[in-house]
Amino acid sequence: MSKATRAKHTLLPCALLMLLAACALCLHFTSPVSAEGDDEAEGDPPEETLGERLFLETRFSQFFFLNCYGDVNRVLLIGDPVLNTSETTDEPLPGPFKGQGMNCRACHLVDEQRDTPGGGMRTYCDFAQRSPIPLRADGKTMTPRNSPPLVNASLDRASGLNFHFDGQFATLEDLCRATLTGRNYGWLASEQALAIKHIARVIRLDNGHSALARSSAAMSYATLFKGTDYRIPKEFRIDVTKATDNQIVNAVSALIAAYVRGLEFSKDAQGNYNATPYDLFLAKNKLPRQPNKGESDKDYGQRLLKLAENLASPQFVTPADGTFALHQQDFAFGADELEGLKTFLREPETAGSNAAGNCIACHAPPNFTDFSFHNTGVSQEEYDSVHGAGKFKLLAIPTYTQRVKTRAYSLPATAVVPKGLGTYLAIPNSGNVNNVDLGLWNVFLNAEIPKPQGQIALLLQKQFPGKRNLDQWLSLTVALFKTPGLRDLGHSGPYFHSGRFTTLTSVIDFYRTTSAQALSGDIRNADAQVQRIQIETGDTDKLVKFLMALNEDYQ
Repeated sequence: MSKATRAKHTLLPCALLMLLAACALCLHFTSPVSAEGDDEAEGDPPEETLGERLFLETRFSQFFFLNCYGDVNRVLLIGDPVLNTSETTDEPLPGPFKGQGMNCRACHLVDEQRDTPGGGMRTYCDFAQRSPIPLRADGKTMTPRNSPPLVNASLDRASGLNFHFDGQFATLEDLCRATLTGRNYGWLASEQALAIKHIARVIRLDNGHSALARSSAAMSYATLFKGTDYRIPKEFRIDVTKATDNQIVNAVSALIAAYVRGLEFSKDAQGNYNATPYDLFLAKNKLPRQPNKGESDKDYGQRLLKLAENLASPQFVTPADGTFALHQQDFAFGADELEGLKTFLREPETAGSNAAGNCIACHAPPNFTDFSFHNTGVSQEEYDSVHGAGKFKLLAIPTYTQRVKTRAYSLPATAVVPKGLGTYLAIPNSGNVNNVDLGLWNVFLNAEIPKPQGQIALLLQKQFPGKRNLDQWLSLTVALFKTPGLRDLGHSGPYFHSGRFTTLTSVIDFYRTTSAQALSGDIRNADAQVQRIQIETGDTDKLVKFLMALNEDYQ
């Protein structure tokens, strides 16, 4: 796999911030070295291989803490029941981490289920509509959202960094730390201090004899983190015998983040994607494969459409050009895929009598995401499926002022408000009419989540120019979610944050439906771009074929 360049974090203006204040189990470590000037050994960088071991580590979980009886090197006799299986939208699969505690990989699988009937490859996501989590006193048994794929998730972007469906995290390190000490690992919001202490203790006292350690460098974490016998860059090194608990957890988070940054789809030396039938089609026809310097992704997509429409004799991709090992489809990009590409890129004002998917508005190539936030009606669709058509439009949603007054009821639990109910970051159910997922609404102007506020404000100001009070700004974020990428969709379903759509055909049907609803004013806070989708039933198959041509054999 190719490796991502390090993300560049932009310092946000203080004035703006003040305003807003209101792979497999086997790891392949390179040979231990100590000389500072030695050339890098072949293989992944040391910080990424160590990050992968931490990504797979099961002893950071609350279940392990409770059942290790103070011995961080203990082998559990009985594992967390939630790991007995891997949930899917169909029958469950055998759990690859059965008998252990929770780790990152349980929700971000790669090839663990590749040869399992009903399984297959994953782009660092799971097969479930929503991921199972350890049962605790709060009664929650699954995450409120679908597990997003991690491949290409941390790409540099002109719009600035934001992570999770709702932009909750401004850095990948913050996301990793919150995951390790949060509900996915079994820790309640009131137990964050205990989680930090436990994770630091695992790092300090690890003896390097675990099965995970034996499959890698067979060294203790204390030795690996110090960097004397196993070289990691200086910025990742830490003497765990002298560091504070917080410093150790930050170091763990930084290394996992380094690993995740290395998860990218295949590119050549010039930075062109090169492993899908679509990419080969562009290359065979000498079409540009990425924007020119200073050209936006959308402008590039518009230019690519004009060139594709003017191809007199397209050179198509056939199975003679390659084969898929991990997808049950031909390696091909033919006339149907080309028409699907054109529909995908067309906007209604230039489409004439042709179909206009207007997909380019949010999914411009080559990354097929704008990394921004939109409401396409996904939350409304799920809510109305439970409570009845039109009910989401009638739901009483707190204003900013009301949300501040009802913080413990409205917003999710945090260390500051550990009993927060998270009513508006919840899975809709018939037992509580207010349970719904409002996406970005839960994060924007939330004083307990200060770091991403500046970046979110810049995105919203660009999307919704003008002056507004805080109540008005917050209302614009209802049901907005971050745009996902579209590469290798064959290994990342089910789709959307709700995980309610299992096929690409159903996704396109959904957009056709919500576009009509948005035009008639029936989608609450609908993104203006949704109204501009102009596709018919007959366009679906070609669009699906184009999207399938974005699949690749990632592993």
